[in-house]
Amino acid sequence: MPRKLLRKYMPNPRAIKNNKYLKVFGSLLHNADLWHFNRHSIAKAFAIGLFCAWVPIPFQMVLAAGIAILFSANLPMSAALVWITNPFTMPPMFYAAYKVGATVLGVGEVPFEMELSLDWLINGTLLIWQPFLLGCFISGIVSAILGYFGIQLFWRWRVMKNWKNRKHAKVSRKH
Repeated sequence: MPRKLLRKYMPNPRAIKNNKYLKVFGSLLHNADLWHFNRHSIAKAFAIGLFCAWVPIPFQMVLAAGIAILFSANLPMSAALVWITNPFTMPPMFYAAYKVGATVLGVGEVPFEMELSLDWLINGTLLIWQPFLLGCFISGIVSAILGYFGIQLFWRWRVMKNWKNRKHAKVSRKH
């Protein structure tokens, strides 16, 4: 069952409740619905986590946790999935988001060179912010939809496979 696989990789609920950034949610973290491992809770968590992974802000985990609390999704999975965007994956993901936004807006690519400075952050982003944010939003929505329905289908497939295996095992024991 997918539940066993997911639990194997999930962070400890106590560690999440004690996370200094998530303490802002206080007693809301003690809601049992946030820790359930079922098809609906995990599918919602995938949608939330994958959407928040495309939000270009620091502390995406806090945003994902807040939305998970709001929609009673699995909190650990929602928070863990935002780490898809990490220092290694962020540049290609956000560049792809920019390209998507530029294509949708029909503005073409604006040539720019990124540098790690406050001046570039202020002035350089003024050139690209609209296609970048639109691309992040579109990528987030598409990822959320694919994640939600992908988990629903995967979970159903695994359950059906397990039922079939049990049925075959039962039949083979009778013979």
